[in-house]
Amino acid sequence: MTESLALLSALCFGLTHFVSGVVSRTWNGVTVAAAAQVGGTVLSLVLVAALPAGHPTAVTLLWGVASGIGTGVGVGFLYRAMSRGPMSVVAPVSDVAGVALPVVVGVLLLRERPSPWAYAGIVVALLAIWLVSRGRADGGDVRDRRDSGDHPRRTIAGVPDALIAGVGLATHFVAIERIPAGAGLWPVAVSRVVSIVVLVVLVVGLGAPRGLPWRPASAAFVAGAVGTVATILYWTAVDGGLMTTTVVLASLYPAIPVVLAIVFLRERLAPGQVLGLLGAAVAIPLISA
Repeated sequence: MTESLALLSALCFGLTHFVSGVVSRTWNGVTVAAAAQVGGTVLSLVLVAALPAGHPTAVTLLWGVASGIGTGVGVGFLYRAMSRGPMSVVAPVSDVAGVALPVVVGVLLLRERPSPWAYAGIVVALLAIWLVSRGRADGGDVRDRRDSGDHPRRTIAGVPDALIAGVGLATHFVAIERIPAGAGLWPVAVSRVVSIVVLVVLVVGLGAPRGLPWRPASAAFVAGAVGTVATILYWTAVDGGLMTTTVVLASLYPAIPVVLAIVFLRERLAPGQVLGLLGAAVAIPLISA
């Protein structure tokens, strides 16, 4: 049951990130993230009013705040990355970072004991990030930079934002794991509200547009509601299992935007990037072993 809930969570995360990512190709990604979180917040408040209240404590609400900060940073920089670089690259990059950090927290702070394969998976994940972020040798959606020896070095546009997004999403995953089922949905609702506050700060700080036209705003709104469903599914799953395994299953979501981006958006990858994505795919089951 835990595995099924985690995989359903991955499906919902994948759908919400693909829809919001598509909108972000035309409109500012941070603004799109803010609109999405409004949709997620509305759904969370409706569920709080409709379902049993639970017994949240100050500590669980604080974990909700931490989750909201991580969510705001995570989706804000993820959709910003998707507006700058190929979705089929930035989604896996953010995901690998988002998986590895919770595993480290689980091992060092929560005293969970993954297998030696999981440690190997973290190494593979880091190599995968490097390969995916290298870009095409013949151009493409990359930015030229030069190292200290004045040699050209190519980096995929959006990858730095994707790495920041990964840290934010990792914070979200860790914080949600600390909220017991008995707390009810109030901490999740608090998380959504705080994420809006964080994204408003990012919109102002990064000079992003303050609003969207009706159609893209509606798409982002619905995507954000699906994202809240994903969070609730993950929260329910992680309550019955180890974070080091549940978070990996929930983090299979990039497979959905990657496949959809290749099929519908005609995105193409360089051979090294394909190898990196395969490495990311290998790293996820290794980490969960």
